[in-house]
Amino acid sequence: MRAFTFVEVVVALAIVSISLLTLLRLHIISISMVDKAQITTQAVLLANEKIAETAAAGYPKEGTNSGTTRTNGLTLNWQTEVRDLRLGQLDKVQIAGLRRILVDITWKQGVSRKKLQMSTYLADRKLP
Repeated sequence: MRAFTFVEVVVALAIVSISLLTLLRLHIISISMVDKAQITTQAVLLANEKIAETAAAGYPKEGTNSGTTRTNGLTLNWQTEVRDLRLGQLDKVQIAGLRRILVDITWKQGVSRKKLQMSTYLADRKLP
């Protein structure tokens, strides 16, 4: 009857230990990436919501609006800015009444601050 030697068992345990440590590290990286993706998704959804709120009022007035939203222990700061869009190309084709809606979302992740920015354009419905 043949059995494993002590050296073979130690080598096998070393290989298994190294493999498990690598898998554990990959699992931790995976959890971190999922957390970042969830936070980014919340920020994108909030930005879409703020754009929709601004656009729902029809042709929005120029100005800024800001606030804070707390969800699932995460604090997201938002700022909505509405400005007239003035481009030379638009003047040549006699288009006026185009406004840009810009939404900035910021949050703290770890020791750094993260930022997401989305924008869209709205035209005055009374355009000729």
